[in-house]
Amino acid sequence: QVQLVESGGGLVQPGGSLRLSCAASGSRFSDYAMAWYRQAPGKQRELVATITSGGSRSYTDSLKGRFTISRDNAWNTVWLQMNGLKPEDTAVYYCNAHRSILGVGVDYWGQGTQVTVSS
Repeated sequence: QVQLVESGGGLVQPGGSLRLSCAASGSRFSDYAMAWYRQAPGKQRELVATITSGGSRSYTDSLKGRFTISRDNAWNTVWLQMNGLKPEDTAVYYCNAHRSILGVGVDYWGQGTQVTVSS
């Protein structure tokens, strides 16, 4: 299994930037696709971005151009760079590790880190 710990959240002004990190430990990190999700109060958890073990990236259309996901397999770390932050970006951001084993998906989640965008 994989243990995930997010960090880097906090309070930032509208238009500002923030970089979240996710440190992974346990199983072989390079075998997992990674993703960032977020959940705002009263709303469903939504996908923000994904990155495969090979580095292929995908983004939610509404966030494309402002957010960037990256990973370093050697250091078992995934980042989410967030630029041009808006109040509606306020949410708890979660790191996710995913792997398919014989066609069955396995997911691991971090505890989440709070991002608050406010003046």
